[in-house]
Order: sequence, then structure tokens, then C-alpha cells
Amino acid sequence: MEGWTININCDIGEGVGNEAELLPLINSCNIACGGHAGDLGSMTEVVKLAKAHNVEVGAHPSYPDKANFGREVMTIPESELRQSILSQLRIFNEVLKKEKIQLHHIKAHGALYNETARNAKLAEFYLDTIKEYRSKAYLYVPYGSVIASIAAEKGFKLLYEAFGDRNYNKDLSLVSRKLDNALIQEPEKVLQHILPIIKEGKVKVVTGEKIKIKAETICIHGDTSSALEILMYLSQELPTHR
Repeated sequence: MEGWTININCDIGEGVGNEAELLPLINSCNIACGGHAGDLGSMTEVVKLAKAHNVEVGAHPSYPDKANFGREVMTIPESELRQSILSQLRIFNEVLKKEKIQLHHIKAHGALYNETARNAKLAEFYLDTIKEYRSKAYLYVPYGSVIASIAAEKGFKLLYEAFGDRNYNKDLSLVSRKLDNALIQEPEKVLQHILPIIKEGKVKVVTGEKIKIKAETICIHGDTSSALEILMYLSQELPTHR
């Protein structure tokens, strides 16, 4: 693929405090808006940093579960979950309005992201909850997922996302963080992982096979311990592979 470009995104505003280092190295960001992490102060601070670095800003809503960092599926009433998601987005959009920034995208976090990728009922519920944003912002979703299919039918604007620092199972689900091989933390291995995704439209999964995938944006998690090293390496090396 000659002359390709790729959007690199990061989940930030999650209490790590590395945003000033990461933002100059990425194209878009997903800012925690109070569900799994973050509050009004952190949202405001990170949004201002993103604006200063001309980084596209997205909301990163999740289950209201700071205790588990939004990484466990919650069994709560739909009304409570709906209220939480809408509250997260409302507060975040108030920050954007104050800073005169347009919301670029919405990306669910953690268990909410993974569960809507495979659970049609939850995907329908989530999309109905955020329907007012259908024409206002993109959705970052995984290729081949349940939510991608339903969202496309409902007229949402989609951008397909893949993960540069996570290993994949054969069904394109992410390897559980409870397993030792879930994360890819060495910068060189991250590059080797994402080049086939970008150039071939395929990802090498844990079984060794290459599976078809599509990605318009690649995520490097801001709370990965080597996130800064990965992003610095990618910023240097990716241009040499065009």
C-alpha cells in the first residue's frame, strides 16, 4: 500500500499523568469521562492539552466502575447504565463547548467496548443511548464486531480500530488481560504487529494465522507501561515503511 497513513490514538485522562508526553506523538485521543476514571478537572486539563497539540478529541465512556477500572462487565439496571453513559457524555461535551472543541468520536472503554463487540442486545442498547451523537461524531469500533454491523445499519459514522499493544484471538477478540500474552509491550514487537494490519489488512493472531482485519486507527493504551517508548519508536519507524 503506497502512501498509506494511519491514525494513532491513545486512551488518556485515566490518572497516569503522561498526557503531555503522549499527545505530541498521536493523532486522536479518547479521554476518560468519569465512568472508569477521570473527573471534571482531569477532563478539562487533558482537553486543553489535546487542543494545544491539535489532536482530535473523543469521549471514552464506560461502565460506572472505578473500582475495577471499567474492565469487568457490570450487571446493573439499564436505566442506571443509560443515565451514567449520558451523564459522562454530557459533562465531557460541556468541557469541549467551553474550550470550543468539536467532539470527533466516541469510543467505549474496557468491558463496555468488548461486550458491545459481541453482545447484540447490549450493542443495541448502547447505540440507542448515544443516538443523539449519530451524525455528530464517529464511533471507534472493532472490525467484524456486532456493534459495527448494527451501528452501520443505524447510520452511525464508523472508524474501524485495531490495537497495537494487544494480542488477538482467532475470532478477532482481544486476548484476556488475565493471560500472560495479552499485552505487547516491546516497541519493536508492536511495530511488527501493526505493519500487517496497515499494509495487508491482516493481523497475526495467537494461533499464528493471519486473519482479515480493517483498521483506520490504531490504539496504544496510555496506561501500558511502555506507551511512551512505543509511540516514540512508531513515530520514527512507521514513516520508513511507507
